[in-house]
Amino acid sequence: METKKDLKLAVLIDADNVPYANVKEMFEEIAKYGTPTFKRIYADWTKPTVSGWKNVLLENAITPIQQYSYSVGKNATDSALIIDAMDILYTGKVDGFCIVSSDSDFTRLATRLREAGMKVIGIGEKKTLIPFISACDKFIYILKY
Repeated sequence: METKKDLKLAVLIDADNVPYANVKEMFEEIAKYGTPTFKRIYADWTKPTVSGWKNVLLENAITPIQQYSYSVGKNATDSALIIDAMDILYTGKVDGFCIVSSDSDFTRLATRLREAGMKVIGIGEKKTLIPFISACDKFIYILKY
């Protein structure tokens, strides 16, 4: 995938499936491909497991999206991210998406966005499964801390 700094990108982060320790480096990498115009992160912010994200959000102007976990074992935050991605797609205000997650449940979303002519960059850990990686135009690995 060629680098084009004029691409407008929606960066959508699954806080449950990526570490916050290297977000600065992640945004530096994203900047090689375009300008983040939407920066959103999805989680149930009432859970202590995501408390480490707070300062990272403030330092990087990322908008937190609250999604309560309505039941155990379900992925309500994934659904919120997917709905927002489709809403953003239809605004016509972006040229591509960065889906930041190691969760292969976003494989179909990446495929659908590419069908709509969007560039899709996946960002996640080495544990990410091949189907999600293959569904993206480019996949960038981040380190787990």
